[in-house]
Amino acid sequence: MMRSRCAVFLVFLAVASTQASAQINLSELLKKIPNNGVSEKDASLGIKEALTQGITKAVLNLNKTDGFYGNDLYKMLLPPDSQKAEKALRRIGLGSQVDKAVLAINRGAEDAVGSASPIFTKAIREMTVTDALSIVRGNKDAATQYFRRKTSQELIAAFTPPVKTSLDKTNATRYYTDLANTYNRLPMSFEKVNPDLTNYVVGKAVDALFDQVAKEEANIRANPVARTTEILKKVFGGR
Repeated sequence: MMRSRCAVFLVFLAVASTQASAQINLSELLKKIPNNGVSEKDASLGIKEALTQGITKAVLNLNKTDGFYGNDLYKMLLPPDSQKAEKALRRIGLGSQVDKAVLAINRGAEDAVGSASPIFTKAIREMTVTDALSIVRGNKDAATQYFRRKTSQELIAAFTPPVKTSLDKTNATRYYTDLANTYNRLPMSFEKVNPDLTNYVVGKAVDALFDQVAKEEANIRANPVARTTEILKKVFGGR
């Protein structure tokens, strides 16, 4: 009995929905949790379902128009080694081309980031009961760190082809290559700009994703539960 209550309590800390039906503090909710013999397996399923909902939201927040470009936190500017080039190009009247390159880079990232969903879904599917409960017992960023360990390399590998395709599709590659080559031909350009955008955009996109995952984990740990699915109703009971 005590083990079941412990499992339910742990799931409470991990599970949340973006549209909670009521705001209840911890002590009040614990009084309402039913004595329904929830197993660790069911508790694990509840955690996985909550993480799936959170990950879906994290990806969708970026995989849309202005997910990057319209967000001051994630908006990608030209790569650091291009900052001198950008200033020089704006001085000689190429500011509009620079702006087109920046817009296209962000549109490319917004388009490509949708490929993260199946990678995160796979990591959640492979999560063991021990993994799930360790996330609850661990630090406040335990889920984010789990996903970093499990998905970082796969995300980088998976992002590279669609990012390149997206950058080509949005003309970011052409705009940026033209700018880089124009700058590299200028007499005062002693430090040449690398015209390869793909690695830069992949790295920034992955960082943005994990930042979103961290925000959703904080939401999962802090907010009350909306009992919208069968497993969450089983774990927490209906109202």
